[in-house]
Amino acid sequence: MANYHKMESSSVQTLKDLANKLRINSIIATNASKSGHPTSCASMAEIMSVLFFHTMRYKVSSPKDPVNDRFILSKGHACPILYAAWAEAGLFPVSDLANLRKIDSDLEGHPTPRLNFIDVGTGSLGQGLSVACGMAYVGKYFDKSSYRTFCLLGDGESAEGSVWEALNFASFYNLDNLVVIFDINRLGQSGPTSLQHDMEVYRQRITSFGLNAIVVDGHDIEELTKAFHEASITKGKPTAILAKTYKGKGFVNIEDAEKWHGTPLNDNAVKVLEEINGQIRNKKMPVNIPKPVAVVPTLNITNVRLSTPPNYTLGEKIATRVAYGTALAKIAENNDRVIALDGDTKNSTYSDKIKVKFPERHIECFIAEQNMVGIAIGTACRDRTIAFVSTFATFFTRSFDQIRMGAISQTNVNFVGSHCGISIGEDGPSQMGLEDIAMFRSIPGATIFYPADAVSCERSIEIAANTKGICFIRTSRPATAVIYKNDEIFEIGKAKVLKSSPSDKVLIIGAGVTLYEAITAAEELGKSGISVRILDPFTIKPLDAATIIKNARECGGRIITVEDHYPEGGIGEAVLSAVAEERDICVKKLAVSDIPRSGPSNVLLDLFGISSKNIVAAVKKFVN
Repeated sequence: MANYHKMESSSVQTLKDLANKLRINSIIATNASKSGHPTSCASMAEIMSVLFFHTMRYKVSSPKDPVNDRFILSKGHACPILYAAWAEAGLFPVSDLANLRKIDSDLEGHPTPRLNFIDVGTGSLGQGLSVACGMAYVGKYFDKSSYRTFCLLGDGESAEGSVWEALNFASFYNLDNLVVIFDINRLGQSGPTSLQHDMEVYRQRITSFGLNAIVVDGHDIEELTKAFHEASITKGKPTAILAKTYKGKGFVNIEDAEKWHGTPLNDNAVKVLEEINGQIRNKKMPVNIPKPVAVVPTLNITNVRLSTPPNYTLGEKIATRVAYGTALAKIAENNDRVIALDGDTKNSTYSDKIKVKFPERHIECFIAEQNMVGIAIGTACRDRTIAFVSTFATFFTRSFDQIRMGAISQTNVNFVGSHCGISIGEDGPSQMGLEDIAMFRSIPGATIFYPADAVSCERSIEIAANTKGICFIRTSRPATAVIYKNDEIFEIGKAKVLKSSPSDKVLIIGAGVTLYEAITAAEELGKSGISVRILDPFTIKPLDAATIIKNARECGGRIITVEDHYPEGGIGEAVLSAVAEERDICVKKLAVSDIPRSGPSNVLLDLFGISSKNIVAAVKKFVN
């Protein structure tokens, strides 16, 4: 093989010794915590030894330096050996490993970014490779740098469809800076995996996806170093190293045995440790960590602004999904790290507007939403991009686990869901986002924008680009009238009162299309001598509770919420939570209370109880 030099026997022995030391420390850590996965660690000990002390280039003193190679442990339950590798590298004392899983320790049972050497939380299996693909994409196409990304998966998690979505993505975009390592140890949690050790089937499947597949003995140091070298010189395609390993490798009477998943060795540890210690030739082996050679550009992704302010005429009708595309292109003009990811809906979400201006900054993820979300999380790691992910709002529900893990990973990713609610009309219920607000409300730290018009939508995108954590912007399909002046100021958690008078009887809270139904209802009610107040919450999370409570009291304590969403977890329940401890405030919810059907938008709004006619009826009943 070109430029490959056979390792000195002393170097091979050092890596063998380090692998066994990692095994030992994984046993000690899991025994101390009386829980964990030492057998899952043991199968990958040689892989970790070669990666961390021969192949990867990184600064121990600065684990998240952008010049470092990246490593994602997708099989997060094997984190004790990852912690052991960093301790052996010198990042923290090996003695700290005894604090595994303790309440006052950040060495948690699965990795989270509480630790300065962890980019993303893993452990919900099948997600790490998507994140790694996002990192590799940034390295190849945005940073244009030589750092590389390594992702280690278990064979059990390869049953997850998102793994194959990610492999397809990696191959399609020629991510030759990505190395995927499959730890094929034959055993899952409750029994053998489907393919067990059928390495040829693994090889054929991976090859069919367009990767360079290398089958190795995962416990052979020389085979591993040679495979990683081959990966480094393979151009135009990613490499997958298929490592045949044994769960509990080196553990007497436990190796390759069932019923040892997630179980510390307890009393068996004494004999196992004695056996492994006896195999170590050099107790004080030298640790060699290759220095980074990559160069990456210095970035500033703060203070992102629209290149020009909104430019609309009051009363002009334009869909907020269109305004999203406009705003996305505008902020991209001011920062070259604003990127868009879409799942083959770009001509409906209007994310294609950034593609027209900056084609290199639009990532087509095709119809694979779980992978798309993971890719976005990966692109945002180490503050390398400002990522906006768009598709129909309802399709984010299939990637809820990835979004949930994104929150655990402290990610900064913006999700834009179009085609929300029954107002999309004839496409029918499978396309209608009616659960999305509830879903994103359940995400800790998330910010939810629900802009009513083009002006507020452009400002939502600008604000989201500068907001930490997960943001969700809900956009609508129907064209709605511009109701805000172009210089209107918007803030997270600050509602807008659109209509008020001293004689208002009810506070109506609407958002998106239902805000316009509320305005129409107010005009109709005025003919009957009933005055109502209209409030646009702008953000559903955080909700402007103070403004809602103040205005509700001025309206006799009567609130009607109206939303193009199911009642569970939506705007009405957010308002109910906000006023729950207030006396003499009553809330009536109008929402889509049944599974809808195809039909014209206005007919559906009427049929499912959220049109202006329904609001008028609810107000009159409430007042009387």
